[in-house]
Amino acid sequence: MSDVLNITDFLDPVNRYHLSHDEGYQDGQIGKTIGVYEDELPDLDAADIVLVGCGEERGDGSNRYSLAADVIRSRFYELYYWHKEVKIADVGNIKCGAGLQDTYAALRTVVGELISIGKTVLILGGSHDLTLAQYDAYKAVNRIIEATVIDGLIDIQMSSPLKSKSFLMDILTGEPNFVRHYNHIAFQSYFVNPHMLETMDKLRFDCYRLGVVKEHMDEMEPVLRNTDLLSFDIAALQHAAAPSNYLSPNGLDGEQACMLTRFAGMSPSVSTFGVYGYSVENDIQQLTAKQIAQMLWYFVDGRWQGKHEALLAERDSFYEFNTVFGEIDTIFLQSKKTGRWWMQLPDKSYIACSYQDYIQASSNEIPERWLRAQERS
Repeated sequence: MSDVLNITDFLDPVNRYHLSHDEGYQDGQIGKTIGVYEDELPDLDAADIVLVGCGEERGDGSNRYSLAADVIRSRFYELYYWHKEVKIADVGNIKCGAGLQDTYAALRTVVGELISIGKTVLILGGSHDLTLAQYDAYKAVNRIIEATVIDGLIDIQMSSPLKSKSFLMDILTGEPNFVRHYNHIAFQSYFVNPHMLETMDKLRFDCYRLGVVKEHMDEMEPVLRNTDLLSFDIAALQHAAAPSNYLSPNGLDGEQACMLTRFAGMSPSVSTFGVYGYSVENDIQQLTAKQIAQMLWYFVDGRWQGKHEALLAERDSFYEFNTVFGEIDTIFLQSKKTGRWWMQLPDKSYIACSYQDYIQASSNEIPERWLRAQERS
């Protein structure tokens, strides 16, 4: 733990009982068992998942530092702790920097230190542009990643003076670039310029419109399984599921959001997961905070499930299917433990896929996921 002791320079501690709505948390609740930075850092060596809050909203033009992280964690702490094999720690909140770039630098440093010692980091934002600092934690160590954003919008509005509306351009086109592949889940077409989608497609990025996601939720699991960085904007949620979101009456419902975060938790690759765009002031009876808390709970649930997955090298734990499509001989693997699928590429590596990909290949059709992976190689 000595390797990360210096992160306290960038953090404000948490008052655990100040967050609770009565005399404290009950036995069995997360708030009673989680390791929290109060007087000193908790035992990070034992932690699988580490929470860090960052209420920076100057990138969205509000010129304030929000209490969003504390409201979310108070609702998360109230939930019951079912997954004793998954240890959770909370290192408090990033201190507000003198300027926006100072906060970015502090968040980048803290996240970078935590992932360098093998922790999965949950970031409670803050405006969506904090994804930049989340990405910069990988960039600082020259780590090439696959990034996924779940958002009703695609934030590449170069004409906007707000960083929260344009930050994706910095991530996707910055040099040197460390994004091997980018996925965008649940965009709402009427908010997105079709020319932007054409550009994303030319770059071989995968964008999934809201209707496709709702209709084919299982197809999102392989996308998230291949992901390193996940960024979730509350703008992806319909207003009924997140009253603080005024973007649209349409979007993901609460259960779908929890399903996606559970998929992300199951992924052995996801090492950072940020939730952004929550406005405390616009919430109704903290329903949006409760929704986010439950999404975090399902992420932990997925991580517990993922701990029980076999390694691909343990072939006795998988069903193996030899398939030929388009004169290409390949192998599909299905886990006996979780039912998830993988398919082999020509270089003999495996990527996450779905049962539908196997059905296509068995019908002598080239699965689009296989084709896109080849185009990017």
